Amino acid sequence: MARTEIDLDPVSKLTTDAIGQPGQRVFYLQGRDDNQLITLLIEKVQVQSLSIGVEQFLKELDERFTGLEPASGAYLEADMHIETPVDPLFRIGEIGLAYDSDRDLACLIANEILSEEVGDEEGGVVRFWCTRSQLLAMCTWGMDLSSRGRPLCPQCGEPMDPAGHFCPKKNGHKH
Repeated sequence: MARTEIDLDPVSKLTTDAIGQPGQRVFYLQGRDDNQLITLLIEKVQVQSLSIGVEQFLKELDERFTGLEPASGAYLEADMHIETPVDPLFRIGEIGLAYDSDRDLACLIANEILSEEVGDEEGGVVRFWCTRSQLLAMCTWGMDLSSRGRPLCPQCGEPMDPAGHFCPKKNGHKH
């Protein structure tokens, strides 16, 4: 099977979003260019880690390339929701970041996670070329979105369902 390799260069939209109720949500990364819409499955923890990594990445770019306009993390929530149809191409394994200083474009590189059964086959890759502000806005939105999940138990820090949960700090009793 041929390896999927897609470049959206540049994107007109880049976002993360979730569908479902807290505790049951499925997270997505989605980008659009003039020709196509690409949707990928991503884990909530990957959205959170990416947000932290992007902040550090942009800080390093600011230090390395003097004179860059500061990136803005501003977004309109209505613009950040994913578009339909939601038909994920693959599940993201590793995520990378790159920068083209000649074009002042960042690149979010999403690599497919492969099961061990696949063997030596290379997974797919999608490169989302975007402005630094698009990248920062996606991550700012992603952190806001991921914080909207289930409330955390004050005793153990684990997420609680509306009906409560069995708290290890309370010796398994419902909290």
